[in-house]
Amino acid sequence: MFVKTILIIILILYGLALLFIFLYSIAQASLVYNYLKFKKPQNILNALPYNLPVVTIQLPVYNERYVIERLIDTIAKINYPSDKLEIQVLDDSTDETLEIITKKVEEWQQKGIDIKQVKRTDRKGFKAGALEEGLRVAKGEFIAIFDADFLPTEDFIQQTIFSFSDPKVGMVQTKWEHINRDYSLLTELQAFGLDAHFTVEQVGRNKGGCFINFNGTGGIWRKACILDAGNWQADTLTEDLDLSYRAQLKGWEFIYLENVGSPAELPPVMSALKSQQYRWTKGGAETAVKHLGTVLRSDKSFFVKWHALFHLLNSGIFISLITCAVLSVPLLFVKQQFPDLKKLFLLASFFLLSFLILGVLYWISASKRVLHIRNPTLYFFRTFFLFLSVSMGLSLHNAIAVLEGYFGKKTPFVRTPKFNIATKKDNWKANTYISSGINMITIAEGLLSVFFTLAIFKGFQIEEYGLLPFHLMLAFGFATVFYLSVFQHKFST
Repeated sequence: MFVKTILIIILILYGLALLFIFLYSIAQASLVYNYLKFKKPQNILNALPYNLPVVTIQLPVYNERYVIERLIDTIAKINYPSDKLEIQVLDDSTDETLEIITKKVEEWQQKGIDIKQVKRTDRKGFKAGALEEGLRVAKGEFIAIFDADFLPTEDFIQQTIFSFSDPKVGMVQTKWEHINRDYSLLTELQAFGLDAHFTVEQVGRNKGGCFINFNGTGGIWRKACILDAGNWQADTLTEDLDLSYRAQLKGWEFIYLENVGSPAELPPVMSALKSQQYRWTKGGAETAVKHLGTVLRSDKSFFVKWHALFHLLNSGIFISLITCAVLSVPLLFVKQQFPDLKKLFLLASFFLLSFLILGVLYWISASKRVLHIRNPTLYFFRTFFLFLSVSMGLSLHNAIAVLEGYFGKKTPFVRTPKFNIATKKDNWKANTYISSGINMITIAEGLLSVFFTLAIFKGFQIEEYGLLPFHLMLAFGFATVFYLSVFQHKFST
């Protein structure tokens, strides 16, 4: 009786996890449809009108000694009338970055640029608090925001400001591009994943009339929209997603410009990537707790609510993933001991459709890049399966972050270290912002790599091969994440 109860619990949990992944993939399939249906070339106007609005560019920074000069120099060269442009360096730094900014700001002030260093006495509210403080004294009718690792083109404002001709438009987001995509396999996989969001997902949601999000940087806001939506708030780790939903729930419209790129740097080391993933996944969960009920009770259509549901809960995919992963091992024994359940397992194989849908989504997002590669099909499948494997390897780390978000455990905003890495010759070894040390999650990732390796051998032993590809990807993914977390090596092939 006890064994039967455990079996039922395993099958129910495994089935629910598979069902969430499947429903999530159906939502993604809808975005693919929208992307293909509505995607048209965007006409970007470059001729500036006579009556230009004042634009404030905000640069929220905290201890960015390696990239801060590059950032300020790039922003100061933005092509926009100097009497209509204000630059705020929102400086919460506690190291020599503060002095570097002071000197660089003075240098550009002497050249006639309206640039200010805005310092606070404490980091209350972290990035959200800095943005709110800067907004209080900002001159601009429009507010552009860039993180320290971004390098916008000189015509950024020219390519975005015209989208605000409709007074209902509150925010315009541009596509992230990657200056160090080819630095290592780790940065290549990050770019591969982000490209799917900044092509299919953002375009699919925006053209379908669904909620989209400001991505924290590389976008421009109407100041009135920020204030009307309740200003920046620091009760989640994703202040960008939070404000996006508050603004759109109040009726403001957002525009996504896929053909306008904002170049940026990707984290080249696992510790930095984990820091970023933790903030994104936990913050997404916190925002879901904060807004999902309001969205579902709103007068939005079922289609919009459906996509908002999976948009806000998308980080929950890691909970489903780690659940399926761990429970798949006892299922080896279940399949062996209970052959009468064979039809049930055949039904579960239907959920492999989820991976096919994701494959189509990522193929579309990678299509422009693979055209320039000698063997595009081989490149895609190699990159896609490596991406899935490393994502699986991060599932424990991210699932814990998501659960903390759902259950309301508060943690401080930990920024992602920046490196000033652009080419393969650049080195990050001397970066003092890299966190070191092995924590319990890293140890668990190493143990899970062993666990799934043993599952592979067990599958061969009992001649059960249905889960073999899954276990191979899990063993490789957890081993890779563990190795890169411990040794901080450059991940390349």
